[in-house]
Amino acid sequence: MADSGNNYRPRVNPWLIALTVSLATFMEVMDTSIANVALRYIAGSVAADQSESTWVLTSYLVSNAIVVPISGWLSSVLGRKRFYMTCVALFTTTSFLCGLAPSLGFLLTCRVLQGIGGGGLAPSEQAILADTFPPEKRGLAFALYGVAVVVAPAIGPSLGGWITDQYSWRWIFFINIPVGIASLILTGLLVEDSPAAKKEHEEATRGGIRVDYPGFVFVALGLGSLQVVLDKGQEDDWFGSPFIVAFTLMSVIGILGLIIWELWFAREPIVDLPLFRNRGFLFCAIMMFATLFVLLSTTQLLPQFVQQLLGYNATNAGLTLMPGGFVMLLLMPVAGVLVRKTQPKYLICFGFLVSGLALYHLTGFNAQVSFKNIALARIFQAVGFAFLFVPIQTLAYSDLPPGKSNNASALINLMRNLGGSVGISVATTLLARRGQIHQDRLVSNLTATSQAFQNHLHTLTQRFATHGSGPVEASNRALAVIYQTVQSQAAMLSYLDVFVVLMLGCLIAAGLTSLLKDIDLSKAQAAA
Repeated sequence: MADSGNNYRPRVNPWLIALTVSLATFMEVMDTSIANVALRYIAGSVAADQSESTWVLTSYLVSNAIVVPISGWLSSVLGRKRFYMTCVALFTTTSFLCGLAPSLGFLLTCRVLQGIGGGGLAPSEQAILADTFPPEKRGLAFALYGVAVVVAPAIGPSLGGWITDQYSWRWIFFINIPVGIASLILTGLLVEDSPAAKKEHEEATRGGIRVDYPGFVFVALGLGSLQVVLDKGQEDDWFGSPFIVAFTLMSVIGILGLIIWELWFAREPIVDLPLFRNRGFLFCAIMMFATLFVLLSTTQLLPQFVQQLLGYNATNAGLTLMPGGFVMLLLMPVAGVLVRKTQPKYLICFGFLVSGLALYHLTGFNAQVSFKNIALARIFQAVGFAFLFVPIQTLAYSDLPPGKSNNASALINLMRNLGGSVGISVATTLLARRGQIHQDRLVSNLTATSQAFQNHLHTLTQRFATHGSGPVEASNRALAVIYQTVQSQAAMLSYLDVFVVLMLGCLIAAGLTSLLKDIDLSKAQAAA
């Protein structure tokens, strides 16, 4: 058990600290989803095409992916509070510059810097919470923090759509400024480094700062290249693209080099990979990966589904997710209470089973599904998500060696980010590939020997002819309508296929919870 969690008590109410650090988390996590809906507006404003504009997302994710795993080391070297405030200041300043960007190049540069600032926020905040609250109260603290992590992506698309429709895409960056300033002021007044964090800083800087340069190069090469592959793979046809093949090779070299160097050769590892030798922590990291895999892939798919097949605009598409966000907001504190009375692994299993059932419910959707039913389905899914994040976090920090909060937070957030990126990439690829397969199967039935097809084609041709179209034009318009219907049906079937795959993933994850350890609940119950 981390010693800071048992002995240290902050000078101010710990819940004020929790609210303060959750504020910046909410800002950063929402920013990763809020820009998605504004890409076409950004492209038009900075004279970029749609493909070029996607680098607005990729550039942020790449720099973010590099900083997250080394944030534990940076926090130890700079001091946790100083590093955290530096990240908030950098994120806020670059948000302002993103909003002013006159060109795509300037915007991408600012997004890289913004990703660097954002990458250090979540790991630092989790470490602060782990040291601020004793073990028996961490569940509720992580519940508050979890609200920011899982609710922000739910409201990000709808807020981004509304801001873009009503004002300008630049305001999706400007809204970070007051939040960032408030976070800096509150952090300066309320947050302090725990004795364990101070000791870790002293040990890291004793005799001068020692930088693991090979480790940093391997992190940048491996994880930065991996993020490019995940974000651009489907767009560039995966391994049919020399660009993707090159970045895949760099990613493999970087990740293998990182593992070998950090585990066997590095004297002062920049990424604390030996923590994964702790079996309990390793499986918690896997559970976090699975949680964000499902959460972010469905958060991406549902708005896309209603926009593509039901004709929703960006604002209404985002609103389908919002009720689920409020449900998580209400239920996460319940999970925080239950984690003190129930083995966390049982709550995690329950969360994955409910999420799996919710995804099974989604497989019954059709092109006539109502807004109400979509929102209810998301609420059903949100119930499961609410019982995942808090128990996983609580279990992950329950058996750490003293002074490992910074490094554990970095690794947990690395798995969180990877889970989300891999989930979105897999879902997007499956959607495209299954759509092609279904379209081929449907088109194979549209032949001259198919009586049903010929009858429908004749009916549509006659309808267009009666409205003034000539014979050739009427026939072409009828074929266009049939082809559009085939595309719509193929897309519908591909979405259902992806929901099935995600459902199976939830069921597998639920089974893997049997590998998680039990914890001693007697202390938490005594403190309740």
